[in-house]
Amino acid sequence: MNPMDTITQQFAAHNYKLTSQREAIVKVLLDNEKDHLSVEEVYMLVKGSFPQLGLATVYRTLELLCELHLVEKMNFGDGVSRYDLRSEEHEHMHHHMICDSCGKVAEIKDDWLAELEEKLEKEYGFSVTDHRLDFKGTYRICTGSGCKRSKEGQAIS
Repeated sequence: MNPMDTITQQFAAHNYKLTSQREAIVKVLLDNEKDHLSVEEVYMLVKGSFPQLGLATVYRTLELLCELHLVEKMNFGDGVSRYDLRSEEHEHMHHHMICDSCGKVAEIKDDWLAELEEKLEKEYGFSVTDHRLDFKGTYRICTGSGCKRSKEGQAIS
């Protein structure tokens, strides 16, 4: 099943309407899945199709998507809330590597914590329903002359 169908089903299951504005917001997230967009970035990308759309509508829609567990609200240490689609093929949220130098965020799709979850269940009787892991550090390229931030003075993501 494609991601849009899953999202449509989730809206219907919780008695929410997937309006054309909400659908446009979801499509922006799907089209920019690796970019971890902020509310403002989503707003600017949707505004071309819906000039009458307000920033508050984008914010409310993103919060609704979070409530429906379709999107994860994240902060990578830069003070900006970003939104990341949850993947249907993975039981848990994916992990991230965040560069302290340039701000680049890369995703790790592998679930390396399954063994730890089993241990938590067995030893502590704790059943993990979800997890998220962020690795902070510096890319090798950022310690050399290849980092865009050192050249341009601004972060990339």
